[in-house]
Amino acid sequence: MADGWGPAAANSALDTFIATYPWVQLHIGAPGAAGTSNPAVETTRQSLAAAMAAASGGTKLSNVLVSWMNVAGSEQYTHVSAWTLAAGGVFGGSGAAVANPVVAGDNFSVPVAQVIAALPLAS
Repeated sequence: MADGWGPAAANSALDTFIATYPWVQLHIGAPGAAGTSNPAVETTRQSLAAAMAAASGGTKLSNVLVSWMNVAGSEQYTHVSAWTLAAGGVFGGSGAAVANPVVAGDNFSVPVAQVIAALPLAS
């Protein structure tokens, strides 16, 4: 038997986390313990508040395209951090991102169902 969350608890925790920390910032390396390391040149945070479907089975997926328009710099995004506000605010957590390099002026989008928050379920 694998350790993990019960489905109802995992779904509740994920829904609460995104409701509390809906703003996502891009990074070009691990954000670190405070969420402030390796920020991308593109500093605009996007809100996931309306972009995420209700959690199910310990997983919460985006249900819309999440986009940054006319990015500020040429770089490759490797991580994201989650925040309480569009600027400043409280850091809630971070995770890895898989993205191709962008060039300043590009639009960068994460497809539907590709922003994923998950917790391991007990089995």
